[in-house]
Amino acid sequence: MNIPSNLKYTKDHEWVLIEGDTATVGITDFAQKELGDIVYVEVETLDQSLDKDEVFGTVEAVKTVSDLFLPLSGEIIEFNDSLERTPEDVNSDPYGKGWMVKIKIANTAEIDELLSSDAYKELIGA
Repeated sequence: MNIPSNLKYTKDHEWVLIEGDTATVGITDFAQKELGDIVYVEVETLDQSLDKDEVFGTVEAVKTVSDLFLPLSGEIIEFNDSLERTPEDVNSDPYGKGWMVKIKIANTAEIDELLSSDAYKELIGA
């Protein structure tokens, strides 16, 4: 199971890459394996400001549809629109080509509430 140590994580199985006041968000390797083959990623919140833990989109797999929760308050400034053509990138490269959105962080104090890679490993029993 791939859990990069340079990322932060949520209890909802999302990863967060912090770069200055921007955060890139996707779902973890664990989450994509649990979901199975991903067939569609929907994000209709581009250019909207949302609070931490609000739903920013959905990911649809063959077996289920799951909500995506914003790990940090902020404005969604970019959606990885290549996922409209190749949603399977979330399965094959969840930490690379499978990223979902970029957020302009509104409250940097919330970063401290995210999980470290070790805390996330403990959460999933890895």
